[in-house]
Amino acid sequence: MRVLVVEDEEELGQMIADGLRADGMTADVAGDGAKALEMAAAVDYDVLVLDRDLPMVHGDAVCRALNTARYPARILMLTAAGSLSDIVEGLGQGADDYLAKPFSYLELVARLRALGRRGPGTTPTVLERRGLRVDTLRRLAERDGRLLRLTPREFGVLEALMAADGGIVSSSELLDIVWDGEMDPSSGVVKVTVHQLRRKLGDPALIETVPGFGYQL
Repeated sequence: MRVLVVEDEEELGQMIADGLRADGMTADVAGDGAKALEMAAAVDYDVLVLDRDLPMVHGDAVCRALNTARYPARILMLTAAGSLSDIVEGLGQGADDYLAKPFSYLELVARLRALGRRGPGTTPTVLERRGLRVDTLRRLAERDGRLLRLTPREFGVLEALMAADGGIVSSSELLDIVWDGEMDPSSGVVKVTVHQLRRKLGDPALIETVPGFGYQL
């Protein structure tokens, strides 16, 4: 799931994004409303975490603009204004959910995953193929009923390959999906992670390397 965190408090925005990445999501950060609209025009996000009191363009205006444009992402407003009237007003701007600060990070993640499941064209929450079962909501993976103890990056690679449904996923695509494109393509991190994932999946091998193209199940 790809999330845009729109938060003018730089440290908080980065902390949220780092947490979401550790939980296997792709997360970008915008520090003001104008930047949020610019990034949304270039990328189809699944969910926006949107602060209301933003510089440049107010969060309410961002929400209205995205809804007017029929932008497909779900919107979760995250703001210090947490009274009942604030919540009613925020939802009236077109937001799908509302969470007041201070907030529980675990609750934020749960709400984001719930919104992601409601979005158009989302990946099913449970993926199954060749004896593999990946629960993207609970972040659990099994092979033939055996629980696989995977790191977040290994889980992300497996989820991407499962979602491709037999198609080839390139190393650059995996870097973008699992590492947010922040790793150097020459680092070999994808190859190492795939090797570790193969070892944990066991025999017979399920992940095939397609020379010059990438990987597939």
